[in-house]
Amino acid sequence: MSGQRVTLPYGSWPSPVTAADVARGEALAEWVGFVGGEVWWTEARPEENGRGALVRHTADGAVEALGPGWDVRSRVIEYGGRPWAAVSADAEDGVVFTHAADQRVYRWRPGSDPVPLSPAGAWPGELRYADFTVHGDEVWCLREAVSDRTARRAVRHVVALPLDGSAAGDPAAVRELAATHHFMTGPRIEPGGSRVVWLGWDHPSMPWDTTELMGAVIRADRTLGAPVRLAGGDGQSVTQAEWAADGSGRLFAVTDPDGWWNVHEIRQDGTAVNLCPRAEEFGEALWRIGLRWCLPLADGNLAVFHGAGERRLGLLSPDGELTDVRTRFTEWFFPATDGRRIAAVAAAADTRRTVVLVDPAAGTTETLGTPADTARDPWVSVPHRRTYRGADGAGVHAHVHPPRNPEVRGPAGELPPWLVFVHGGPTSRTHLVPSQEIAYFTSRGIGVLDVQYGGSTGYGRAYRERLRESWGLTDVRDCATAVRGLIADGLASADRLAIRGGSAGGWTAVAALAADPDLYQAAGVYYPVLDPAGWRSHGTHDFESHYLDGLIGPWPAAGDRYDQQSPLAGAARIRSPFVLLQGLDDTVCPPSQAERLLALLEDSGVAYRYLTFAGEGHGFRLSKTVVASLEAELELYGRVLGFEPLF
Repeated sequence: MSGQRVTLPYGSWPSPVTAADVARGEALAEWVGFVGGEVWWTEARPEENGRGALVRHTADGAVEALGPGWDVRSRVIEYGGRPWAAVSADAEDGVVFTHAADQRVYRWRPGSDPVPLSPAGAWPGELRYADFTVHGDEVWCLREAVSDRTARRAVRHVVALPLDGSAAGDPAAVRELAATHHFMTGPRIEPGGSRVVWLGWDHPSMPWDTTELMGAVIRADRTLGAPVRLAGGDGQSVTQAEWAADGSGRLFAVTDPDGWWNVHEIRQDGTAVNLCPRAEEFGEALWRIGLRWCLPLADGNLAVFHGAGERRLGLLSPDGELTDVRTRFTEWFFPATDGRRIAAVAAAADTRRTVVLVDPAAGTTETLGTPADTARDPWVSVPHRRTYRGADGAGVHAHVHPPRNPEVRGPAGELPPWLVFVHGGPTSRTHLVPSQEIAYFTSRGIGVLDVQYGGSTGYGRAYRERLRESWGLTDVRDCATAVRGLIADGLASADRLAIRGGSAGGWTAVAALAADPDLYQAAGVYYPVLDPAGWRSHGTHDFESHYLDGLIGPWPAAGDRYDQQSPLAGAARIRSPFVLLQGLDDTVCPPSQAERLLALLEDSGVAYRYLTFAGEGHGFRLSKTVVASLEAELELYGRVLGFEPLF
């Protein structure tokens, strides 16, 4: 860098962050755990088609535990689940894991090759496993059996696999322990006790709507007594359950009877006591089986992640006193504990995700990732959180990423173009952490407004429920509220705004063009959901097959709303140009949905580009696809918003 900043029009700044950099991505650390005294984790590697490498942190740094032929990933509920676990506290006992290629469970011991523990399915991926815990000489876990390769129907059990591998060739050796609900998590076994708990829910509920905490006695023959509901149900969502690690037999559940996922003690008389009542979330939506946000420690405390729209690491005492652990990190993921220390993936607004090891007693936080993981990147925008108010006074949360480039500044008196990011889900959220995709735009002088519209998680049930039966309405209105707030703040002008989104975010982007034809001048739309009735009849995987019941309404009783709330209903009002990017092999949002929109616009005069990509499904994987898509977006924004982009 020269050390001197030059003045150039916003959007035309030279940037070292290329579309190829975004496509290349970065290794994503997930599913942290302890093996003996070491911290291990999985690492999703985009340059290896997302292969999940099992990584161990040694005195010499991070190294792979298994060879490159092993891919540690589970496909349960399609979004996956915790794919590995240590067999015991003794590292010599090794680990159990799910291999992505065949979804079978394997055991690996140091100095040996992995050996299968589960039987093969009728085809690779018919039987899927996740969320493991070891009980004696067995591995207890969730098993999902899908009816066909589309995974549109499935049956789930909590099962036991012998650790000696006898079930690998004999399916009868697999013991089915429980099947209480259509969807289930893996089991949590009371340390030193004879009780086990798990979570379950049924269609049409999603796990953030209603789940039940189930419990059963483990008999002497290792079968289970009759399951009993311990908490949840009736509009309450239990998103995690854990036993105390100190041998006290206390049971904790992260549940939301008061509208926030708080930590409760579930007592044997059936009462649930909120240990720390706060308008904060101590959990998240259960999009993946085995996620955790609350960890019992050996001293009786609980390590917790908590906050509203962010997560801080804290220690919750048995009497409900919460003390934050001082670190620079504001987002935490995939925690694990050895009873004393806490390992997790952590990040902050200016710090990329990395694996860290926290020792609360010593007051230390050690970074286990590489220095590049935690370096403060001068090309990454310094964002902030902002809550805007709509006409009804309701708050709309957003992350504001102003343009940033250490070598360039914009002309005095000129406001930058802004791009509204609409996350998918739609019941999810984005995290205020560095993103190459956002940096691709902000380093060129384009601001990014990342809207956490009503329905997003992280802000309590009431905020989540704002999207109930109003998808295509609340999300669109909230994006508009945030954009108008950005203009009122003096950061943006009304003639330099665009919107982008993929999948459910693509739905909102198209609906926004129709609802506010004068607000957005352009849009980037990726593999969108556009025809909910068609999407429902076409079929999707089991987990989301009734998602629209909550987003729009029960079918067929609410059939009229499926037509009214579809972005296709307002296609005639669209006037702004857009680029539509579609994978030809997308089975979730097939090309026919995108092509229906284009057919409705055939005689409208609206300018658009429709780019299709062979070999791509729902979510682009190939580098050349990502590069072509981003550059097509940037070309459109430059042409419409008045700048000359540099690629």
